[in-house]
Amino acid sequence: MLYTNFLSFFNNLSLLFQQSPTFLYITVGLISLAIGSFLNVVIYRTPKMMEYAWYHDCREFLADEVADIKAKNLTKITLSKPDSTCPNCDHKIRFYENIPVFSWLFLKGRCSQCTNKISARYPLIELSTMLLSLIVAQHFGATTTTCWVLLLTWCLITLTMIDFDHMLLPDQITLPLLWLGLLININGTFVPLTDAVIGAAVGYMSLFSVFWLFKLITGKEGMGFGDFKLFAVFGAWIGWQLLPLLILMASVVGAIVGIALMLFKKHQREQGIPFGPYLAVAGWITLLWGDGIWSWYLQTIL
Repeated sequence: MLYTNFLSFFNNLSLLFQQSPTFLYITVGLISLAIGSFLNVVIYRTPKMMEYAWYHDCREFLADEVADIKAKNLTKITLSKPDSTCPNCDHKIRFYENIPVFSWLFLKGRCSQCTNKISARYPLIELSTMLLSLIVAQHFGATTTTCWVLLLTWCLITLTMIDFDHMLLPDQITLPLLWLGLLININGTFVPLTDAVIGAAVGYMSLFSVFWLFKLITGKEGMGFGDFKLFAVFGAWIGWQLLPLLILMASVVGAIVGIALMLFKKHQREQGIPFGPYLAVAGWITLLWGDGIWSWYLQTIL
C-alpha cells in the first residue's frame, strides 16, 4: 500500500513537472542549493573520517608495536556530529547562519562571533551545485534519468573537491557509483547492460595498465587507484564506446592546467597533480553531450 501511494505521488509529481518546466527548475534549484550546503560538509569531513578510521585500524592491527607511541589526538567525526562550528572561535553555527549562499552574503563572509573570514568557496560550491543541477534538469527533463544524473553530479562535485584538497577519491563514493551505473543500465537507461559491464572493466583495466607500465619504466606512480575506479564508474554509466573521448578531454585539460601551474611557478615539477577532477568534468560532459562531441570530432579528423 505504501509503495502504491508513493508511486502514485511520484507519477503525479512527474506529470506536474512535465506540464510546468518552470516549477521543475525552481524545485531542482532550491533542493540543489541545500544539497550544495551538505556537500560542503561531506567534502570537509569525509577525509577526516577516513583518517580517524585508518589510525584506529592501524592501532588495532599493530597492537603492541604502538603501545609505547603517544596516542594521536584524533576526534571521532561523522557527517552529522559534532555540530558545525567556526574553525577560529568554535562558535556553534546556528541554522539561520547556514542558509545556502544567503547566510554568507548576509554575514558579509565573516563569522558572526569573531568576524573571522569565511571562505567564498562554500557559497561557490552551493551555486555550482545549483547551476549544474539545473543544466541536468533542462537536459533530461522530468524523468527518472534526471534523478540518477543529479545524484551522479553531486557525487562528482564532492570527489572533485576532495581530490583537489587531499589527492583522494574515496571508495565510499566511487564504488557505489560504479554499481549504480550498472544497475540503472539493466534496462538500457544510457547504454545496453553489456556495454556498461565492458565499459566498467575497460575503464578500470586501461588506467591500471597505464599505471603499471609507467611505474615499470620510471619507478614512480603516475596516478592513484581512485582514478581507475572513477574511470570505471563512467564506463559503467556511458559504456565503453565513449571512453576514448572522455580520457582525451581529461588528459588535454589536465595537461593544460598542469603546464599553466608550472609556468606560473605555483606548482613544483615533482609535485603531484590530481587527475580525478579532470576525469569528473570530462565524464560529466561526455554523459550529457558525448555522442554529439564524438561525432563532430570524428568528422573533423576524417
